[in-house]
Amino acid sequence: MMSMQDKRAKLDAIFALAPVIPVITIEDAKQAVPLARALVKGGLRVIEITLRTQAGLDAARAIIAEVPEASVGIGTVLTSADYERAAKLGAAFAISPGLSIELLEAGAQGTLPFAPGIQTPSDLIACVTRGYELVKFFPAVPAGGLAALDALTGPFPTVRFCPTGGINAGNAAQWLAHKKVVAIGGSWVAPAADIKAGAWDAIESRARAAAALR
Repeated sequence: MMSMQDKRAKLDAIFALAPVIPVITIEDAKQAVPLARALVKGGLRVIEITLRTQAGLDAARAIIAEVPEASVGIGTVLTSADYERAAKLGAAFAISPGLSIELLEAGAQGTLPFAPGIQTPSDLIACVTRGYELVKFFPAVPAGGLAALDALTGPFPTVRFCPTGGINAGNAAQWLAHKKVVAIGGSWVAPAADIKAGAWDAIESRARAAAALR
């Protein structure tokens, strides 16, 4: 079994690859590879494919097979079964919008690096007592924004964050300037309408702008 320290190191290395992690909800797995290629060409190598649609796992599988430069994470991981599916798929990491004790234990016992979602001090206590030090702050803006993040960092000085939710091109730089933020997640780089339309040049252009934020 891989130690929590080793999994933290792997997750740190992944999240250091790019300042912005596009959060992708995809309806047609056939669009996954050209989408991933546009994002990577624009400088964003870490991609979160959510399990919000039935196409999510097939999309992630296609990217892993055909775009080796991409580091594919599975998002919207809600159960230990979701975590296991992500691991078997060959994903680089798993990430969730929240947490449960079941999920935390699965991530601690498994080999796939996992970033649980948090919003409260109680959430963070559950995480740090099990060895998690890189977490997703979600939904970042509705949950109180940068002021809330500042408040959380005080009692938990070793924790680093990937804020997601309500972050866009207009406020991304403010979040990335926070000393405890290692990366941010957002859907603005590859919005659903552009994915559906196959607007790969527009997505690449947004990716390039996002990659230049840090």
